[in-house]
Amino acid sequence: MSKFWSPEVRELTPYIPGEQPREQLIKLNTNENPYPPAPGVGAVLRDFPSDHLRRYPDPESRALREALAEELGVEPQQVFVGNGSDEVLALAFQAFFRQGRPLEMPEISYSFYPVYCRLYGIERQALPLAADWSVDLEAFSATAGGTIFANPNAPTGHGHTREALATLLERITESVVLVDEAYVDFGGESAVPLVERFPNLLVTGTFSKSRSLAGLRLGYAVGSRELIEGLERVKDSFNSYPIDSLASAVAIASLADREHFAACRGRVITTRERTRDRLERLGFEVLPSQANFLLVHHPEQDAAQLFVGLRKRGILVRHFNTEALRDHLRISIGTEDEMTSLTETLETLCQAPA
Repeated sequence: MSKFWSPEVRELTPYIPGEQPREQLIKLNTNENPYPPAPGVGAVLRDFPSDHLRRYPDPESRALREALAEELGVEPQQVFVGNGSDEVLALAFQAFFRQGRPLEMPEISYSFYPVYCRLYGIERQALPLAADWSVDLEAFSATAGGTIFANPNAPTGHGHTREALATLLERITESVVLVDEAYVDFGGESAVPLVERFPNLLVTGTFSKSRSLAGLRLGYAVGSRELIEGLERVKDSFNSYPIDSLASAVAIASLADREHFAACRGRVITTRERTRDRLERLGFEVLPSQANFLLVHHPEQDAAQLFVGLRKRGILVRHFNTEALRDHLRISIGTEDEMTSLTETLETLCQAPA
């Protein structure tokens, strides 16, 4: 800890990303897509004119916003893009949640939310999940300084219907409700069609998961023009050029190939359900998931020991060393072969003497 750090930095507990190992492992710990991006992405990377890189990109990212708007069924002025959904979320925290009233969020959700609260001096109110580990929408207050949750939620995987979200938004009208849809393409129901009815709804998404572009860093938000203007004001006070020219071209190519997108997400969903069945036959309790991961618990096995045993055998999953989750493992969905290796290894580990 340096004497040169500001007090706010000294008090921070940063977000801890999933391990990115250097050795060759079956990597099921960071919810990456096991399949490559659309073929058109490779064509863009191969043919992109390097001379374009000497000029600054379009600060408004108009071409990408137009492509996203067409894909999502909204107007371009209702779309905001950023350098990964984490940046979009950070800008939203600054733009909407510094209200002098607590920001409400689930006690178990994306662990970056509390980090942003601490960084920006936002009081946080964490609410317990429902008995079935779903986000308890009825627990959110209409008088809070804002509401945020992932849908489907991470790391639990449960997703609420659009109708349930509309009921929430009919009740909460005086503050922003941010629905983080990083995993919605794996079986969830998007809230984007609700932005026309509810001017306080902001929906965020990412190219990292279902579009296999985690290494590119592209995220977006959809909302009323009023909310998008708020994000733009913060963005232009921080970094006017978050989306580079190459990233924009790659993202547009990804959006254009709907057939590849549908095929990959379908394969992930099919493998997820097969893996759930295999794990349950091994005695695991598996939460229903509408995401590209499963949260699992074995009543007779120590999760930390299973994590270590898997890693020793070349398989990396995620173990959260927190009070609420230390008995669980979060397992990203890989290819069929990778998930077969996982379940076969877990069968061996669960049969081994203590």
